[in-house]
Formats: sequence, structure tokens, C-alpha cells
Amino acid sequence: MNRQDQWLQAACDLAEAKLEEHPHGDLKRWRMALGRLPPVQPAAVLDEAIPRLGGQVMDPDPLRESLMEFHPWRKGPLQLGGMMIETEWRSDWKWRRVSPHIDLKGHHVLDIGSGNGYFGMRMLGAGAKFVVGIDPTLVFVMQWLACRHFSGDIPNYVLPLGIEELPEGPADMDTVFSMGVLYHRKAPERHLGQIRTLLKNGGTLVLETLVLPEGREDDLLVPDDRYARMRNVWGIPGTSRLLDWVSGAGFHAAKVVDVTPTTCQEQSSTDWMRFESLGQALDPADQTLTVEGFPAPVRAIVVARK
Repeated sequence: MNRQDQWLQAACDLAEAKLEEHPHGDLKRWRMALGRLPPVQPAAVLDEAIPRLGGQVMDPDPLRESLMEFHPWRKGPLQLGGMMIETEWRSDWKWRRVSPHIDLKGHHVLDIGSGNGYFGMRMLGAGAKFVVGIDPTLVFVMQWLACRHFSGDIPNYVLPLGIEELPEGPADMDTVFSMGVLYHRKAPERHLGQIRTLLKNGGTLVLETLVLPEGREDDLLVPDDRYARMRNVWGIPGTSRLLDWVSGAGFHAAKVVDVTPTTCQEQSSTDWMRFESLGQALDPADQTLTVEGFPAPVRAIVVARK
């Protein structure tokens, strides 16, 4: 067994033990909902904006009822058994911004903060050999299991772990993604340093995170309470400061490849995610500001090498 296989086995053992002992009160309900999913011919079309998993289910009402047990659906869109799931995020828009700047053919990939595995599907569709996602939010792991009911055994996995729970490296990954995670970390440079230990030499970091708008490249916003109604946003850098963090963590050839404001067309409430979303987090009188008076969300993508 090589070093990467040893690391993966250790991570899977940790995830299995955590799931076995997990105290979440909805776990029994979610497992029952998984058991009610209808028999289907496994299939996976992954190189499209809306991955299509499984053959057509003839009676959509019970299918919709079962899939609704895994609300809220945040990353997508997805089509499961012919059922269209309109998620909170148009994650396909983000992938469209990321994909021109990377080559995943034959790559072993780690996706930190993977959610339900949507991006892992797109990574496989772009030629990755396998994708291991980690996300401590258990409902997203349940959504991934629902997706596997329809896709069959594709090499896209989601483990119920946070990055701080991963076994020590080397993991020897070709590419590590961290999308929508950095601003939730109290110590962003430590997060980047840990990612570096998970990459093989010459490997690629793909980082997507909130940044400050043009003209504030060197600044750092530290909200004293909430940002866009989110409690756990610890810091939002300008793009120059972000590149300094990446370089300071030991990466080289770091480059900002995209900067895009987030709109309510890209992130919004839907029937499949009925909680408040971006529209309720922006100042109704000035959409360039959050309800707290901070700059509205802008997201940057950085690609760098170990």
C-alpha cells in the first residue's frame, strides 16, 4: 500500500467511526429516507452543468418527498432519477469560472468543504481519476449518499470530516480545492499551510474565497459580528493580501484568475432551499452593501503550486 492509499484508509476509518457515533437527531430519519429511494438503473453523466444521475423514475411524487428529507440542498443543480433539484447555488457558474484554469486529467483530488459532492462530479467529468471530498455538515453527506443511489459506484466520495480532523500527511494529492472555506477559518494562513502538506510536490491549490472589492486590494475586513448575516466570517482580504497569505504558506506562482461579484441570480432561495439567502443579506436600498453596511460579496479564484 502506497502513502496515499494509507492516508485514504486512515481518513475513511476516521469518517466511519465518526458516522457510527454521530449524535445528530435527524440521522435515523435521513437513513430511512435513503431506504425509501426507488430502485433505479445507475447512471452518471457528469460533464454537463447539471449532472444527470440514474435512470428515469416513473412516479416522481414519492421521489420528491424522499429527496426533500435532505433539505436544504445548497450545491447543484442536479438531476436525480429525472427529478430536477434547483439548489441555492448555481454551482455550475462557479465551475465555469474555475475550469478553464486547471487540468485535472488523471488527478487525485481532495475537495475541502465539498458539500454534497457536486463539484466532485464536475471534477470527474473533467478527467479526474478520483475525488475525495470532506464536509462536517452531515446532511450534505446524506445528500451525497442519495446521489450515489442514482449514480452507482463512481469515484467521488464525501467524508463527514473537517480539515482539522484529517490524518497527518503525506496525502500526495495532485490537486486540492478549498472553495468557500477560507473566510470561515480563524487562522487562514494555517489553513493554507495544512493544504500544502496534503499536496504532492508540484501539486495545485485551487482557492476560492470572499475578497474585498477593487480598490481595497491590501485591506482586511474583520467583521465584529456578522457579515451578510453569517456569524462565522473571520476575515475578508483584498486580493493582494490574499496572495500574500498564499505565498506566505509556501506556495509559488500564485495568481488571481477570476474576480466576480456574487449576484442573487447565482445564490437564491428555491423550493429545495427554503431558508433566507443572499437577497435577504443585501441592503434593499443599495445592493452593493450587505445589511450590515459592508461591501457586498465578491469572490476570487486563486491558483497556485506547491
